[in-house]
Amino acid sequence: MAETAGAADAPAHEAPARLRRRVPLIVACTFFMENLDSTVIATSLPVMAASFGAPPASVSLGITAYVLTLAAFIPLSAWMADRFGTRTVFVAAILVFVGASVACGLSDSLGGFVAARIAQGAGGAMMVPVGRMIVLRTTTRAEMMRAIATLTWPALVAPVIGPSLGGLISTYASWRWIFFINLPIGLLGAALAWRLVPDLKPEAARAFDGRGFAVASLALTGLMAALALLTHGARGAWPWAALALLAASLWLGARAVSHMRTHPQPLVDLAPFSVPTFAETMFAGAFSRIAVAAGLFLLPLMFQAAFGMTPFEAGLLMLVGALGSLGTKAIAIGVVRRYGFRRVLLVNSVLIAAATAACLAFALEPPVPAMAAIMLALGFTRSLQFTCVNTLAFADMPAERMGAASMLSSMVQQLAIAAGVATSALALQVLGRLHGPPADDPGLADFQFVLLLLTAIALVAAVRFSRLHADAGADVSGPARGRTT
Repeated sequence: MAETAGAADAPAHEAPARLRRRVPLIVACTFFMENLDSTVIATSLPVMAASFGAPPASVSLGITAYVLTLAAFIPLSAWMADRFGTRTVFVAAILVFVGASVACGLSDSLGGFVAARIAQGAGGAMMVPVGRMIVLRTTTRAEMMRAIATLTWPALVAPVIGPSLGGLISTYASWRWIFFINLPIGLLGAALAWRLVPDLKPEAARAFDGRGFAVASLALTGLMAALALLTHGARGAWPWAALALLAASLWLGARAVSHMRTHPQPLVDLAPFSVPTFAETMFAGAFSRIAVAAGLFLLPLMFQAAFGMTPFEAGLLMLVGALGSLGTKAIAIGVVRRYGFRRVLLVNSVLIAAATAACLAFALEPPVPAMAAIMLALGFTRSLQFTCVNTLAFADMPAERMGAASMLSSMVQQLAIAAGVATSALALQVLGRLHGPPADDPGLADFQFVLLLLTAIALVAAVRFSRLHADAGADVSGPARGRTT
């Protein structure tokens, strides 16, 4: 795909080093804003419900509406960027997200709040894949891992600090500031992006594939809705409605794939899956994401429900994991250059499984430093994993397929995260109901069973990563010692 390039729109190898360093940081800040808003309102629902005069459970529609809209509009991102230019779409997405954030903060009714969250989801669906696309197109292969490491931390840190930050703001200020704080961050990000981000687009944009958009969006939205029902569903018709929706969504997904394979210019281009490193890292990486996302959901719940910790104490332990995630960036590049992607991903998948299994030892009431060490190991290994996965996925990707690859990567990540939360929540619900009333809430043994399930899922990722070639991603990692096929 030929791209127009002016003085500010040079290809990655021609872009000034100063620009290549700043663009990932700008994009990472917007990613942090988007990831934070996915989780920050969870602890503020009762306060928000009181201001709307609605039941707290109904306010959770704001979370669901956001996630479903995000899933529905992600397939549109690559076409929008090709049609209107990466900088134009990225800046517009930031402004839509910020404007919707202000509307959320000003909402005085549940209906208005949900509508604003839908607009937020639409902005976020454009912001994340297009932002990643910009970084990939303006970064040399030698600098790709450093850039991807910068983009990885928001997705790992924001879900950890989001609930605590939301509770802090709601307790000592007003829940509305949860959304108002996006205004200065977003406006600054939009201004810097307009000044520094190149506006890349093909010479001839593709025609819009309306049928592909409709089928793909319905399939993704249905899958996310089914997983949400499995996670938060009520008794009675709960499992059957969720399973029926899941079956319908999978059927639509199969129809969407068939359409994409036969359409001359599909909205969702599956060509990136023909690149072995992308296909394998998407598949194997999904297992890692399921295990990690489930752990982020399960552990704070276990700390409070099984060990009697306060939300603050549980939040502090989770924060230790976030600190471990931040510490990975300093060594990830050196480790991968020494051992190669395949060996690092294989061994690190086993370490994630081991750190997850080590959480079983919490039942022995170890000293707080020992618990913190386990959480630190979890944070470190998951950050290293996703820095490697997100880099290797694009290491061998031709430039003309970067947009489609970025969009597909966002779709897989969102589904894997939702599947991880749904897996752990559903397992806890089933185990709890097996006890029967009145003790139908999950106990410590139930949490331990789910931890063992997540350990097994993490090991499946290790098996899948063993299929990678020893020199996978060598153009990015450089020659490494000791690699064997």
